[in-house]
Amino acid sequence: MVVAAVIIAVASLLVSHYLVKDLSEEEHNKMKTWAQALHALNNADENTDLTLVLNVIQANNSIPVIVLDTNGNVMDYRNVEIKGNSASDSTRYLENMGNRWLRSGSYIRIDIGDDTQSKDYQMVCFDDSIMLKRLSAWPYVQLGIVLIFVVIAIFALMSSKRAEQNKVWVGLSKETAHQLGTPISSLMAWVEILKETYPGDELIPEMDKDVKRLERVAERFSKIGSLPEPVDSSMNEVLEHVIDYMDRRTSSKVTIVRRFPENEVIVKMNASLFEWVIENLCKNAVDAMEGTGTIVLTLMEEVNNVIIEVQDNGKGIKKKDVKSVFTPGFTTKKRGWGLGLSLARRIVEDYHKGRIFVKSSEVGKGTTFRIELKKYVKK
Repeated sequence: MVVAAVIIAVASLLVSHYLVKDLSEEEHNKMKTWAQALHALNNADENTDLTLVLNVIQANNSIPVIVLDTNGNVMDYRNVEIKGNSASDSTRYLENMGNRWLRSGSYIRIDIGDDTQSKDYQMVCFDDSIMLKRLSAWPYVQLGIVLIFVVIAIFALMSSKRAEQNKVWVGLSKETAHQLGTPISSLMAWVEILKETYPGDELIPEMDKDVKRLERVAERFSKIGSLPEPVDSSMNEVLEHVIDYMDRRTSSKVTIVRRFPENEVIVKMNASLFEWVIENLCKNAVDAMEGTGTIVLTLMEEVNNVIIEVQDNGKGIKKKDVKSVFTPGFTTKKRGWGLGLSLARRIVEDYHKGRIFVKSSEVGKGTTFRIELKKYVKK
């Protein structure tokens, strides 16, 4: 579509250019004839038949003309819209316009009298007609219209593609939640039986935690595609839950550092989904550090925003890849799907009306992700 639009626009410009050029030459020839008629009128005597000369002069109803004498004074004009409240203002306006056309080369010189050595002359200064100016501008208007239609078409195509992708995301998520539901229910029942049968077993509570974890994952998948109602929640608690989960499931060589304010930070959010976002960022940090390093979780309050930063000292992200990290399917892992950060952005921006972006990243030194949410204000 873009190539076709470019071809149409270029063809239109070329055709219009040649049409304008031909019309411009035709108007120039008309002005030569008009100047010759004016010369004949100036040199006419009482026996000269001026019928044809006057007809030629009066036939010009479209081309603006200003006739200047040897001293640059206005002798005559036609088809010029005069601007000025007084006669002196109008005369000055005509003189300025005539001299402007003279400097641009749009003039024809007429010598006064039959003696070619005479120093008296007149300058017939002229400009393009309104029709020629409109025709010159029309191709650019047409080009603008074509570009607008191309932009609209591309936007519609991208929106359609995005909507189709969203349907796939939602369908896949809900089907995943549905498929997980039955085995999770069964596992929950078996855990209860094991609790009654072996009340003193230390492993059963851990199994129970994992089953509840699976239930929470299924709940998160079921919420994709809907707009869960945010509620007032403690960001401190959400981050503590993530840290507790990561501490139990990562290597002892990974250290998680907290940088939280002493007061509790309240934000309107869906805590379950937001935990998913922080977990994704922390898991990516662990992968980037290859199981050894430090993750710094920072929580800050500004005047209108709540800031969460996840910093690691891993391998970092290349500059050319920074803008692509949130694109579905983009991954630098050998066994990654490239969906985690895409879902994280959707949860932060679509569900919580916030922002998530790469604050800084340097290859070999680490990466910092930053999340900004609107601050909760008590009424």
